[in-house]
Amino acid sequence: MYYLLIPVLGIFLALVNFYLVTKKSEGTEKMKEISLAIREGADAFIAHEYTVVFKISIPIAIILGIITAWYVSIAFLIGALMSSLAGFIGMKIATRANVRVSNIARETKNLGKTLKLAFQGGSVMGLSVASFALLGLGIVFLLFSYQLDKENLVIVKNYLGINFIPFAMTVSGYSLGCSIIAMFDRVGGGVYTKAADMAADLVGKTELKLPEDDPRNPATIADNVGDNVGDVAGLGADLLESYVGSILSAIVLASYFFALSGHVYYETARKLIIYPFLYTTIGLIGSIVGIYFVILKKGSGNPHKELNSALFVSAILSLFGNFLLTNYYLSNVENLEVFGFRFGKFSPYFSSILGVFVGIIIGLLAEYYTSDDFRPTRELSYKSKQGSAIVISGGLALGMKSVFLPSLFLFLAILLSNYFSGLFGVAMASIGMLSFVATSVSVDSYGPIADNAGGISEMANLEEGVRKITDRLDMVGNTTAAIGKGFAIGSAALAALSLFASYVFSQTSPGMQFNNIFDILNLNIINARTLSGAIVGAALPFMFSGILIESVVKSAGLMVDEIRRQVKDKPGILDGSAKPDYQTCVKISAAGAIKQMSKPIFIAVLTPIISGFILGTEFVGGILVGTTLSGIMLALFTANAGGAWDNAKKHLEQGKIDGVGKGSKEHDSLVIGDTVGDPLKDTVGPSLDILIKIMSVISLILAPLFMKFHLF
Repeated sequence: MYYLLIPVLGIFLALVNFYLVTKKSEGTEKMKEISLAIREGADAFIAHEYTVVFKISIPIAIILGIITAWYVSIAFLIGALMSSLAGFIGMKIATRANVRVSNIARETKNLGKTLKLAFQGGSVMGLSVASFALLGLGIVFLLFSYQLDKENLVIVKNYLGINFIPFAMTVSGYSLGCSIIAMFDRVGGGVYTKAADMAADLVGKTELKLPEDDPRNPATIADNVGDNVGDVAGLGADLLESYVGSILSAIVLASYFFALSGHVYYETARKLIIYPFLYTTIGLIGSIVGIYFVILKKGSGNPHKELNSALFVSAILSLFGNFLLTNYYLSNVENLEVFGFRFGKFSPYFSSILGVFVGIIIGLLAEYYTSDDFRPTRELSYKSKQGSAIVISGGLALGMKSVFLPSLFLFLAILLSNYFSGLFGVAMASIGMLSFVATSVSVDSYGPIADNAGGISEMANLEEGVRKITDRLDMVGNTTAAIGKGFAIGSAALAALSLFASYVFSQTSPGMQFNNIFDILNLNIINARTLSGAIVGAALPFMFSGILIESVVKSAGLMVDEIRRQVKDKPGILDGSAKPDYQTCVKISAAGAIKQMSKPIFIAVLTPIISGFILGTEFVGGILVGTTLSGIMLALFTANAGGAWDNAKKHLEQGKIDGVGKGSKEHDSLVIGDTVGDPLKDTVGPSLDILIKIMSVISLILAPLFMKFHLF
């Protein structure tokens, strides 16, 4: 029970921060009216989305129970509930913090105080993500602790002939529950926010020459609603899923190592199953300190410095605390060399350190390619002088080039973490990368809150100085979001490799044992089924991405038509004498997102199932390899290209190009570039890492069934 105290503390502190933020004033009546419209739109969408989600989740839980065991269904529902709660609470605070951030900027004209409030609002989401993930996992450990007994930590066969280790399958169910919610939140929220954003930019900025978030733009409320459902609820569920998936990969590996190798002592296996959970709990403690370090200390007024200080304090404390944990918890543990540990009890810790540093490096590389503090994005901004085509081509080139260096560091992380402690070390590298996820999500969530605050400032006609403060915070938020996406993509790559190894292990039968467990880790890539599966798998992320972009385009197209209709039918909208119909645009975005989100989710869920029942485990193994490789590359490309286009536009809007400002042809070119990049960075990129892990977990659960029942 004691291990549940830390996540419960995290949830308590999240609620305290929620209360402290909502105690602040909302400002003028106009500001309250705008905030209420955003809040009602977000609440209506999330309620509708979760209704759809749980209608689908219940049948999935029942099917899981039928084909595996009843306890897998329970774990699946716990995972779905925890992920939903985190997203729900995070969205609630975002839609309440936005107006208060705008108001504190109005009252104090102080960048530091405004930053603190926005970050405190974001911390509710960050603490909720880590705490609910660990609380749910802790409940699974508590409810099914008997599955960790020596006689139960074996491969069993159920009535359908499916082989699995009960506890590994239970945790897989929990992870799948988190993944399903994450996919719905990311896809639904991503389609919603980018449809509104694209329409607002294309018509409002380029055709009508309206400023960002101008109240005369009928899509502006829908755009601000989208920031919350996509970039707060969606982002939180995404990283919660990555967090749980990383822990799952280590637990499953340790379980199968014990079950399949006659040389692993029971106490060693049990400790290595619990170790990842304890490691992330220590990381949550470090995150709590890092978050409050920024909230309580006197601010420097430098947003980048403040947010980075939270991340570095959290990372350092997490590493120090987990050094002590490793030294104590893994002392007197024997025969670790069977797992491939080269440096005794500290082997998995060294792998986790590697994950932390590679995660930071990937984040810094994302910042280099997407921040206007550095050459690539600044050069992209100057390309606007040559026209829209050059901006688009330049952004594509930037995104493609940005894939290589992160991939190189992922290669080093996999190679070295495997050298330190085998495949378990690869999983620990992923866990290390996300160990302080509460802080990284807090930093990410602050961005949409600041963005919404800027929108409210514009729509409420607050003085220009207020908008400058919120714009400055928003611009930093774009960069931190790109860094967060880098962490999620990097951890997905590492977790996917560990889950893939678990997929191979899951094809064994009760009683099977190996002198060298690594002997079974063979997938013949030149086997016709494996190779053809890899080709199909490599194509799948492109099909998935195309469907997502098409979904955004369809919804955006309907909204573009609606904006033009309103302006034509009510000419007074442009001179301010008539009020736009915001709610119709909100409904178009919501209906489009709900309608379009099912197809890509069914692709993620059904592809490994249909493939496995037709062509068996080798074909599915190939699909997982192909999907992981092309998905990671595509995710890096889309995240960085989209982030660069966005900040290149803001570079010009900040007046950093002499003689060129808003409303110019150059600005129009960059707005078009930003619009092209919107669905890439906020819909496609974040959804791809979820696609990879959902397919891996489903394949892991069903692999024994594919072995027994396949047509060819």
